[in-house]
Amino acid sequence: MAKPRQSSFRRILFTRILLLFVPVLLAGEIFALDKARSSLLATARKNLTESAISKGEKVKSAIASVQNNLRLASQSTILQTGTPLQQQEFLIQLAKQLPDTQCIQLKNLQNSKIIASTCGEKIITQLQLPLTPLSVKTETILTKKEGITGNNTTNQLQLQLSVPVYAPEGNLLYALSIKSLVYQENREQPGSFRGTTIIIAEDGTILAHPVAECVGLNIKQHPDAGNLQRIIDNALTKRESPVSLHFKSGRELVVGYTAIPSPITENSQQQWIILATTSLDNALLGLEEIKLMLIVLTVGLLGASLLISLYLAPHLARPVEELRDYALNLHLSQDVEPIPHNFRIREFNQLAQALNQMVLRLKAWSDELEIAWKDAKTANQIKSQFLANISHELRNPLNSIINSLLFVKEGMCDDRQEEMEFLQIADDAAMHMYTILNELLDISKIEAGKLSVVLKPVDLRKILLEVINLQSVNIQQKGLQLISQLADESMPVNADAAKLKQVLINIIGNATKFTEEGSITVGTKIQHQNDGQSLVFITVKDTGIGIQPSQQSKLFRPFVMVDDDSRRKFGGTGLGLAISRNLIEMMGGSISLTSQGINHGTTVTITLTLIEDLHLYPPTDKKNIKEEKQLHNLPMDKEGNSPPLLNLFKSP
Repeated sequence: MAKPRQSSFRRILFTRILLLFVPVLLAGEIFALDKARSSLLATARKNLTESAISKGEKVKSAIASVQNNLRLASQSTILQTGTPLQQQEFLIQLAKQLPDTQCIQLKNLQNSKIIASTCGEKIITQLQLPLTPLSVKTETILTKKEGITGNNTTNQLQLQLSVPVYAPEGNLLYALSIKSLVYQENREQPGSFRGTTIIIAEDGTILAHPVAECVGLNIKQHPDAGNLQRIIDNALTKRESPVSLHFKSGRELVVGYTAIPSPITENSQQQWIILATTSLDNALLGLEEIKLMLIVLTVGLLGASLLISLYLAPHLARPVEELRDYALNLHLSQDVEPIPHNFRIREFNQLAQALNQMVLRLKAWSDELEIAWKDAKTANQIKSQFLANISHELRNPLNSIINSLLFVKEGMCDDRQEEMEFLQIADDAAMHMYTILNELLDISKIEAGKLSVVLKPVDLRKILLEVINLQSVNIQQKGLQLISQLADESMPVNADAAKLKQVLINIIGNATKFTEEGSITVGTKIQHQNDGQSLVFITVKDTGIGIQPSQQSKLFRPFVMVDDDSRRKFGGTGLGLAISRNLIEMMGGSISLTSQGINHGTTVTITLTLIEDLHLYPPTDKKNIKEEKQLHNLPMDKEGNSPPLLNLFKSP
């Protein structure tokens, strides 16, 4: 039974999906409308700018054509020397060649009479003397077609030009004038972005305008003077910026603009600003259709969202319900049943996989606990075996000591030499026990984390020579050959001299113990690294019994013996290599062992880092030796030397 104020997962999904879809759809519609409006305006401004550029080119081309034709006509022989009838016929032919020409007149400058004209005797322009080679006068007019009023107008730009006509002797005779339409624009069709043309001179005079009252005025008198001045500034500086205009009719216009050099002045710095304008409604003509499409789309999506919610709610809730049932019934089954999966939804499959992994992990943990219990039991057996081995290792030398001392004490020796032999046996056994006890003490300190080393610069070569001298007697007694391959130069390392000597004695001692015939080689090798550091490799190679590759990983683990045969034959606790590895690692180095197998010998490699050739400490004096041996609880004579145990049993 559901608790109060709780709802099912399906119902929550259904309501949340609907609550999510509705605001998203509305926000998307508003955003789409805004983007569509911005896009339509941007497109309109771009098209209007292209239209303004095209219109400017047409105006320049038309004026240039009229000017060239007028200059060529002024150089005609008929106008210079022909009769008035010939001149009149020439002007008629010239007017036919210029389709937009309204009037061409030839005027006598001496008596100001019209000699020839295509539009009657009415003078089309008043000339100012002296007449320049190309006298230009412009005016802009806006005319209405017959019977049409309102906005159905033809926007026209009318141009009046005059040029002098000279006699063959070079005397000024006539003035040839022309009145022509250089630009005519029909009414803009809805949806077109050609735009209505406005032409403004650089000084602000309006040359062409869709409103007749504005033609000839300065932009300072225009209702939208600020925006018009911005357009002129932007056009002159070649800067594009969206600008809107408002006319007396209250309509807002979208504008594209450009600037062209003034085609009627010799000053090339004077410019005309060509504007192409269209109404905001025309620029946004397609927006209403987009609105209608968006409304239809929104209604359709709302209906689709309702259907999707009805479908998705159970589809999404079913995996959760199956996983819930699995989790609730998991404790009822002894065996781990497979978890439901293949929900077609990646996240639910991942959740099912995570639950399955959790169950398997719990089972694995129980298996690990069982394995750990078995390992602990095995480790306990190994320690028990190790203690048995240690007791054997201690009992044998102790029996030797007791028996040897008993023979001497009871006077069972035949002579003094035999007594010395028994005492020597007791001395050797005591030193063996001392070594075993030291190893046990070191391994206990290692396990407790209390074993420490004192690092300082030492000469590795000197320490190696001392150890080789100490071990040379044992090596020679076994009839083995000792080969030394040490580097000639000193090898300064940062190490604990006593602990390093202990490790080297142990390694060379093991090589001696497990080698019956052949040789023992002690060598060093220096290797320079890319990072500027140098490493020294100490190798101790023997020709002894060797070790199987499968057993080599056990050698550096405490309390673990390689096999019982070697232990019974050679003795030992098996702690030497484990202690040596920990000591070398505490000095920042490493130790490794390799062997090709049984009867192929063994090679032990110790790696240490060389340091700069610092001033090494002076040789240890007897006072330091005395202090060092006191730390190991060894008896010493008055000179600081440690006598063999044989001397302890001499008669006073």
